Amino acid sequence: MKKTLTVLLAASLILSGCGRRSWFGGGDAPPNADLTAIEANNPLIPTRRDGLFRRPKAADSTVLIAKVTKLQIDRTPTGAIILAEGVASRQGAFAAVLTPPGGTLIPEDGILRLDFRVAYPVYDTIIGSEQSRKVTDGLALSSQELAGINQVIVTGAQNAMQSRRR
Repeated sequence: MKKTLTVLLAASLILSGCGRRSWFGGGDAPPNADLTAIEANNPLIPTRRDGLFRRPKAADSTVLIAKVTKLQIDRTPTGAIILAEGVASRQGAFAAVLTPPGGTLIPEDGILRLDFRVAYPVYDTIIGSEQSRKVTDGLALSSQELAGINQVIVTGAQNAMQSRRR
């Protein structure tokens, strides 16, 4: 009994070190396999679908800020920060964002165009003083993103401001 158990244990240890093999051979890809089709239809990655509890994407309710009053570009060790200040048309503006009109930060002819957009509450608010309607937002850009940019233009509803590289 001891001899049989020792032989079985030694045989299992020796055979376990023979490499990674399955009953059907190695795990290599079949010849002439189209790997892009396999990656595109990966069964382990779930497809996005609308579930019972999934909220639909909200429509963009932001509008251009009434007037851009200040544009400042500050250098950082990793790139630059674009700061824009504007005056909203009424009080209560929130969710300010500097966003490119096309959605991508790709400059055209060395010019980066940004829209200064804000959202307003659904209920009516008073106009108030200009000081109470000021909104500030910033956008950080890396050195790689700044490489092809010579000029930045921030657009509002009534005006636009620009800053050039010196």
